[in-house]
Amino acid sequence: MDWTVLAQRVAALGAPLLGQALAGPLGAAAGKILAEALEAGAPTPEAVEAALRGTEAAGATEGALSAAAQRAEAAWVQALAEVGRAQVSEVAATQRAEMMSEDALQRWWRPLYALELSMVECPAFTATLLHALWSGHAAGINGFGELSGLLIAYFAARFGVLGVYVSGRSREKRTAPPAATMADRLLSAATSRRG
Repeated sequence: MDWTVLAQRVAALGAPLLGQALAGPLGAAAGKILAEALEAGAPTPEAVEAALRGTEAAGATEGALSAAAQRAEAAWVQALAEVGRAQVSEVAATQRAEMMSEDALQRWWRPLYALELSMVECPAFTATLLHALWSGHAAGINGFGELSGLLIAYFAARFGVLGVYVSGRSREKRTAPPAATMADRLLSAATSRRG
């Protein structure tokens, strides 16, 4: 027996989210919560099935079983929320570490991207187009015309990434702790020598 056997029964008791979880890859985790709510002897499908049958045999109403399943579903939702909070917290910690990183690649990839796009790609493209127009090179002019849609999409994507970088970097600068200025460092060094 596995947890999927109990999925439809639990869903019918008014706990559709828990039933769905039992049928999925997190079935064992959801089953453990269900076993605790039903006070089954062990967190196994067999023990939960026996607990359900025992509760019914003891004359419990469908409402009592439904209430137990709904309590288990509430505990399941709370467990998922805690996992979500932990993940968000870890992602935020990683982002803060990256913002404060002294890694050269982390600090320089975006400025290098901006410089390459604005100082190499755009001038090279413009020079090539102007040369084709100036020299009357029909194949080059027609080639630019035929590729105009692709070139517009390419440069829109490239400058879109650059725009995201500029706005993101501005946000990073506003939220980063202020860097010590040269005057701050000199003042700190002077006061530490006195002490």
